Amino acid sequence: MNTVVALPMTSSTPHEAFPKLVERLNEASVNKRYEAFRDIAWDAPESRIDRHDPRLCLGPENALGATEWYASLPEAQRAELGLEYACQSSKIGSSFESVLSRGLLVFSRTLPNRSPAYRYALHEVIEESHHSLMFQQFINQSGCDPQGVNALVAWFDQRVVNWGGSFPELFFVFVLAGEIFIDYENRERLRRRHQLHPLVARITQIHVTEEARHVCFAQRYLQEHLPKLSPLRRQLIRAALPLILHTSEAVMSQPTPRVVRQFGIPRAVLRAAYGPGSPHRAKVKTIGAPVHALLAG
Repeated sequence: MNTVVALPMTSSTPHEAFPKLVERLNEASVNKRYEAFRDIAWDAPESRIDRHDPRLCLGPENALGATEWYASLPEAQRAELGLEYACQSSKIGSSFESVLSRGLLVFSRTLPNRSPAYRYALHEVIEESHHSLMFQQFINQSGCDPQGVNALVAWFDQRVVNWGGSFPELFFVFVLAGEIFIDYENRERLRRRHQLHPLVARITQIHVTEEARHVCFAQRYLQEHLPKLSPLRRQLIRAALPLILHTSEAVMSQPTPRVVRQFGIPRAVLRAAYGPGSPHRAKVKTIGAPVHALLAG
């Protein structure tokens, strides 16, 4: 069984001064950065996407991919479902990163002159924009037509954007709640990088590299600022955290109703893959534990 990856700290420690950490992250954003249309060979022959390419199949690290039902499908159908799942994840990921970017822009307006966090926030907006570009280009080349988030999630997302200015601690809890699930799944996928389609492998590698900085900043921002919150605001975050984690995991990790209908995924299979008592549910609890720990003090 694979070990759960802890929240990446980019070699920092909780004892490192927060401004110094942010300055290091800023330098890393300059020295180790990627651009969607400079660092991915979209037009290379190996980047062509064939819906029946077995390298697109879901791996055993994916809860649905680990089911007997999925394993029983013909290889071509497993590849098609894997491609649709990847495109769905890319579309949802773009929506999530849009929320982060808009919230970070609101957050940046609250910062004083000479704050290193201002520069960091803008670096992250740039990086998230390139992630969205590469996600959308992958969708465009795939021929798939995934849908974005539903109206309810979009309404909630706008509330999250506003927290970037009015309640940044709650905003960065939301940031972590989304990013830890994406980061975990990406890292697990890269364990079998040689089996992946080249575009999937390259996009995942870029995402993992830069998301490590984003997770690190959000975690350390919370470590720095949560102790300064009023008891009421801390209680509000504690009350909201289970719902935020549950919703983020469901949106990020589980197939949309459209994919379920398209491939006729039985409800019993979904319960076995994602429901109470499943290995996935236990893994979700473990992945979310570091976020809960931030509020334990």
